[in-house]
Amino acid sequence: MSDNNAQDMTEMESAQHNRQVQTNDLIRNFVKKNSEYYVNVFGKLSEAPGFKASFNFFAALFSPIWFGARGLWSWFLVFLLVESFGYIQLMRGLFGNLGQDQLERAEAIRRTLTSRLEQIEEAKAAGSASLASLERATQSLQGALNDALAKAEAASADSLGLIIFGLLILLCSKIIVAISANWALETRFTKWRSDNRLPHGLSVPRTAIASIIFGTVAGLTALRFSRPDLVPVLLDFPTDKNIRIGIADSIKAWFEWAKTSGDDFFNSITLGVRSLLDGLEIVFVGTPWPVTILVVAILAWLSGGARVAIFTTAALAYLGVLGFWEKAMTTISLLGAAAMVSITLGIPIGIACARKPRLFMIVRPVLDFMQSMPSFVYLIPVIAFFGAGKPAAIVATLIFGSPPVIRLTVLGLQQVPHAAREAAMAFGATPAYLLFKVDLPLASRTIMAGVNQTILLSLAMVVVASLIGAKGLGEDVLEALQFASEGQGILAGLAILFCALILDRIVAGKRGS
Repeated sequence: MSDNNAQDMTEMESAQHNRQVQTNDLIRNFVKKNSEYYVNVFGKLSEAPGFKASFNFFAALFSPIWFGARGLWSWFLVFLLVESFGYIQLMRGLFGNLGQDQLERAEAIRRTLTSRLEQIEEAKAAGSASLASLERATQSLQGALNDALAKAEAASADSLGLIIFGLLILLCSKIIVAISANWALETRFTKWRSDNRLPHGLSVPRTAIASIIFGTVAGLTALRFSRPDLVPVLLDFPTDKNIRIGIADSIKAWFEWAKTSGDDFFNSITLGVRSLLDGLEIVFVGTPWPVTILVVAILAWLSGGARVAIFTTAALAYLGVLGFWEKAMTTISLLGAAAMVSITLGIPIGIACARKPRLFMIVRPVLDFMQSMPSFVYLIPVIAFFGAGKPAAIVATLIFGSPPVIRLTVLGLQQVPHAAREAAMAFGATPAYLLFKVDLPLASRTIMAGVNQTILLSLAMVVVASLIGAKGLGEDVLEALQFASEGQGILAGLAILFCALILDRIVAGKRGS
């Protein structure tokens, strides 16, 4: 029995030795240069999981360049920024004219003071009554001059502190690099073992690229902050304003052409939006307020339960008691028109994009553009094509609020389990049955979240839309901003908030309660 145990132990030790040899060969293949050092270090670092400190002198010496040469570009970027900041402080302390701004200010004050002294001499000769005021102004200027000179001298005395500060940053950076470099490289080695396409070895091209980037970033930034007068081009991007003017004129000319060519098209959109808005305003604004409150409260109760109904009634009472009723109903009419069009168009577009990935590849950049563009910028082309007023506000709100419902419709349909679709198709489901009875019901929660987001984003455009003639609660907020009326602005803002909460609770229903 003991002989068998001894044999098993020998075989285990032999297998472990073979694995260690294979691992060491992989380490040599990974690091290429100075392989025996890294075989020893990686062996110590891999004894237990987690971070273990070691010291890499060459990494500390070359810092970001070492990380770039090893293909650790994220580490390279971090220490590139840190050490560049250190070199900036060091160069400012060694070569920078720290008091230059104050000296320029002092020179400007000195010129003004010289002019005032000449005026005083002329006033004395003429016996002018303004002599006393000129003398007081001269004393004030003299005090400002002395203050500027003192600040310039104090700033120049700070050079030693900047030098020490810069050296401390560089020293701390290199210590951190030296301690963490081997651990970072060993972590990359672990990933490389499962994916040998990752950068490995000590590459000469990577070293050259890292050196060029480091020299460019550190050198130019240090030069810019220490001696900007040596290379004035670093102070401002070289450009020609005629380029911008020419492009702007071309865009303006295109807008004029598009507006003239598509006049009938834009007029038909305006007419359709106006008709929809007029119908909604008849419903919300023209209906007696007790009827509106009763119907909305019942809808809230059916959707979200008693608590949502009580909150909705209280919020509507707030709008009426403080005199926001008509403007709130106008706002909801604007919002309803924009949201109805957004949802009516957005869900079919989302379904088409979910079924045709190539179409989504085209639509996605458009959605990114619509969501990234600041809301105020939408107003420029909208006014150009539709003029000012409520229809233009609805179009701007439509553009701003459409992306969420499209994106979340695509997401919801993509998350439908394949097993459910395959089971339906196995029982002979037609494409229409598959869409309306399987895909849309299973994706309904995500799609409704998109509808909810579209409604709330549309409401967020209320204040912006008031800039182009849209009526409603946005007018009160805009007036409060113009006339610094804090109370009016807060009350109108709360009214918009309550409109948003009412819509959010009704749309979310019991799932959001």
